[in-house]
Amino acid sequence: MRTRILPKMLNSEVEEYLSRNNIIIVPVGTVEMHGGFPLDSETTISDAYALKMAESCDGLALTGLPYFYAGATASGRGTVQVSIREGINYLTAIAKNLLRLGFKRQIYISFHGPAHMTCSPMVRDFFDETGVPILYMDLTMQMLKNAADLFKSMDNFHAITVGAYKIMNRLEDVPLTTEYEHKKPQSCKKFDDIFGLAYQSASIGYYFGEKEDHMSTTAIPDEASREKLAREGVEIIEKTVSLLNLPHVVSQMKDLEQYNKEVAEKCPWVPFNFFQK
Repeated sequence: MRTRILPKMLNSEVEEYLSRNNIIIVPVGTVEMHGGFPLDSETTISDAYALKMAESCDGLALTGLPYFYAGATASGRGTVQVSIREGINYLTAIAKNLLRLGFKRQIYISFHGPAHMTCSPMVRDFFDETGVPILYMDLTMQMLKNAADLFKSMDNFHAITVGAYKIMNRLEDVPLTTEYEHKKPQSCKKFDDIFGLAYQSASIGYYFGEKEDHMSTTAIPDEASREKLAREGVEIIEKTVSLLNLPHVVSQMKDLEQYNKEVAEKCPWVPFNFFQK
């Protein structure tokens, strides 16, 4: 294929793809303060993963979704904060449109910690209404679960960030800087005990008090250092995608749809049956 990124495709190319398959990866991003990296760095990470995932399972990638709930980084004046409810509604509209087009196997991904608060409610409500099981994959959780040996320190996270820009042909957007190489604890660290009572920013509201809270950035003094970091990051991203085994995931999604139909026949009171009346 000339490209797997849907916005870059011709309509005829999308229609040809849909004549043989129905998989789309949807990266959900954010625009927020991010130390020495561009504001869209977590969008770019998700875009890069989406592209590699699409390549691994013969899918497409729907990029261009950067504005969602950022969270504690709203204290930065470069952060674009969209409410969780607004994000859910927007993603739901996209998911319904993709389904009408023929994309029955939709996989939503994000490398942004609080994204689960937007994505998880959307995929569950979407299923109750349509009967189609779409998937949310939390990449930060998957890194810790399936690729912990690849993610040993924040240096690996910085490499992933720079590697993502390289995959998306945007490496020069990463500035050369040593200004953001901080080693201080986060200003809100004393509240970690209550922050940890629910998953990823979902326990209680707060904002970061200092700009370096999100996030300290490894020194990138010259182009050679940036290129080296990018190569390391590309390798980690590619290894992670391999460990995720997307061909198995999309096969399971197809089988799960049939299983759900059988359950709905036995249990006519499930929400899907109600919405279809």
